[in-house]
Amino acid sequence: MTPSSPAASAASLSSTGIQGGAATKPGPLGLWVMLSGTFLVVLDFFIVNVALPSMQRELQAGTATLQLVVAGYGLATAAGLITGGRLGDMFGRRRMFMLGLLLFTLASAACGFAPNAELLVAARVLQGLAGALLQPQVLAMIGLAYTGEDRARAFAAYGLTLGLGATLGQLVGGLLIHADLAGLGWRSCFLINVPIGLLALVLAPRVIPPTANGGSHNSKLDLVGMLLVAAGSVAVVLPLVEGRQQGWPLWSWLCLAAALPLLAAFGFQQRRLAARGGAPLVAPALLANRRFVMGLLTVLAFYVGNASLYFVMALYLQQGLALDPLTSGIVFTSLAIGFLVTSMAGARLARHFGGKPPIALGALVLATGHSLQFVNVAGWAGHTHVVAWMVPLLLVQGAGLGMVMAPLVSTVLAGLPPQHAGVASGVLSMVQQASNALGVALIGILFYGRLGSAPDAAGYDAALRVALLYLTVSALVVAVLHRRAARQH
Repeated sequence: MTPSSPAASAASLSSTGIQGGAATKPGPLGLWVMLSGTFLVVLDFFIVNVALPSMQRELQAGTATLQLVVAGYGLATAAGLITGGRLGDMFGRRRMFMLGLLLFTLASAACGFAPNAELLVAARVLQGLAGALLQPQVLAMIGLAYTGEDRARAFAAYGLTLGLGATLGQLVGGLLIHADLAGLGWRSCFLINVPIGLLALVLAPRVIPPTANGGSHNSKLDLVGMLLVAAGSVAVVLPLVEGRQQGWPLWSWLCLAAALPLLAAFGFQQRRLAARGGAPLVAPALLANRRFVMGLLTVLAFYVGNASLYFVMALYLQQGLALDPLTSGIVFTSLAIGFLVTSMAGARLARHFGGKPPIALGALVLATGHSLQFVNVAGWAGHTHVVAWMVPLLLVQGAGLGMVMAPLVSTVLAGLPPQHAGVASGVLSMVQQASNALGVALIGILFYGRLGSAPDAAGYDAALRVALLYLTVSALVVAVLHRRAARQH
């Protein structure tokens, strides 16, 4: 962002992060309470996939309704992230974090006790909206409360939380359904959030100090901007999530065509409101910051290959190799271990490379892992050895993900002034969400296009190889964009 004063401009050039709003630094327990909210939001995006067959049987739901169980959550989250960040800037980030966590916990209970598919879909939408209120506050609070190496470690923990929520979603869901606690079956995938959420709510006011707001309680919420950005976000994400599964009907293309004018209208309305001295949802100067914009492009390139990896690997393991969800989840733990190791070593790696996180190197490690996995699937097609070799290569892929994910978030948000911490976090989170949807849509076209209408084991091998080529290119683009973004610093 281009600050509004020389003093703010000087402050924003600091490399320690979002500037000027630091409060008392939370202790380790405070950080983990904040991250528990992020973990629940991410976990619930991925854990539901393994529960869908059980839901369909018990609730007698159709395929379209099941798709809404997944898509409704993602759409609501994407549509509300920027508004959620702005509400944190206006009314206090800890307050909005706790409100979001309370609503998420209540919506999780509603999901777990839903008597029919329609109420489950409605509860999932409420879950997504609550997550959109909760998630930007975590990024903003970390950026404001920590400096120096403490900040690097806090963002590493945030990145670790994102990765573990995604990589462990299948395993946790498979374990819960397999255990069938109290006969709850798939419902335990939602109800597990309730005790975690309640405990975090009890602890939050005690262990998370309030952070100073850059905005004012008297600022008016930009309702027109809120509606435009929500409509534009849905117009982008909805056809990407649902279009391929429905054969790209006319409405999906109309939605995509409407997205550009909606987002252009949002940008025009934000600039006009700022020129009149109003309080826009996203200050135009934020998107005039070349460093921030280049960071967002790098995030887009990374996340179009993030959810895509989990998507195609889950399909290959469960449908191509006929592994059950629990065994498939256990195979995925190798990726989680690689991610965990490099995420936790992030600060040491940064020191080794002169104080800068080796994001480009991590992207190259990730590309290497994808390429070796391609060789594995091609060389052992139709043979049981493919899983034996897949496990160590997933470790390499996870290591690459861990080297990129946590420091990437910190790098994008570095140097932004505090009054826009929540909005910047909301924009970043929305780009992540939309990129995940775009990546799954693109890789779905490639994967299912190669698989054909009569899939067999050889077809799944060929489809995964095509997907791994896409993932390799995505990782290489991340390396190139990050190097270009580094020149903006």
